[in-house]
Amino acid sequence: MALPLTNQPPPTSFLKLAYPAPRVLQITMSREKDLNCTNAAAILEMTAVYRWFDAEPSLTVAILTGAGKRSFSTGADLKEWNAKVAEARAQGRDPAGAGPGNVAGAEAMSNRRGKKPVVAAVNGMALGGGCENVINCDIVLASETATFGLVEVKRGLAPYSGALPRLIRTVGLQRANEFALTGKIISAQTAFEWGLVNKVVPPDRLLEEAVAWAKEIADISPDSIICTRAMLREGWTTADVVEATNISNGREWKELQKGENMQEGLRAFNEKRKPRWGGPRL
Repeated sequence: MALPLTNQPPPTSFLKLAYPAPRVLQITMSREKDLNCTNAAAILEMTAVYRWFDAEPSLTVAILTGAGKRSFSTGADLKEWNAKVAEARAQGRDPAGAGPGNVAGAEAMSNRRGKKPVVAAVNGMALGGGCENVINCDIVLASETATFGLVEVKRGLAPYSGALPRLIRTVGLQRANEFALTGKIISAQTAFEWGLVNKVVPPDRLLEEAVAWAKEIADISPDSIICTRAMLREGWTTADVVEATNISNGREWKELQKGENMQEGLRAFNEKRKPRWGGPRL
C-alpha cells in the first residue's frame, strides 16, 4: 500500500518491515523468543533503518511494535552485555563501553532524534531499554495487557540514553523518581494516567488503531509534519520557550515556507479542494 520507494531499505533480520498504508512504515522487532531484546547487531540495524526512513521521501510516519503477544521489547540483551563486560575485564580493558547502546554510530529509538514521527504500538512488556524506546516515541498506543518499567536499577544498571530527563518532562519529577528509582512495573492504564500513553486499546485492535493514527498523520503535508515535530521536540528539550521557538523558526519553519507543499496547502484552501502533497522539502 506504500508509494513506490525511492531508495530500498537496508537489509534486516531483527526488524521486519511492512507498509500497512500509504506513506506509513511498520517496524516490528522480531526476536520473539528473546522477548524482542536488542543486542549490538540489532542496535546497528535499527540505526540504519531509522536513518533510511528519515531520508525516504515516500514515507512520513512509522509504527514501532514487537512480534508476538508477550513483549514489545525487554531492552538490552543482558547475556551479550555480561559476556562483553567479562571479556573486557579478562583483557584488562575498561568495560564501560560494553553496553549495546555504546556501539559506534548507534542511534536506536531510545536516543533517536530523527525528523519524522514514530508511533509506538506497545503490545506487551516494555521494560528497560524497551521502555526507554517508548518514552522517546512521538505517540504511544498501548494494549490493555501492556506493562512498562525502567527496571535497570534492579540489575545494577541505569538508563543512560536520555530516558530520564525525557521522563521528567513527560510525567514530572516525583513520578519519574517513583518509576526509575524503584524499578517498579506499571500497567498500561497507569501509564495512561501519568501521560506516558496516549490511548489504551484492546489487544486485538492495537495495530489497527496504530495504523489509523499513522494514516491521519500521513495524510498531512510531510513538510508540515517534519516542521511541527521539530518545533515540539525543540520545546521538549530546550528549557526556554523563546529560545526553542527562535531555533525552530530559523531552521524548519524557514525551510517550510520555501517549499511547494506550503504553497499547495494555501492554494487548495482557496480552491476548496483536498491538497495534493508532494515529497518533503525538509
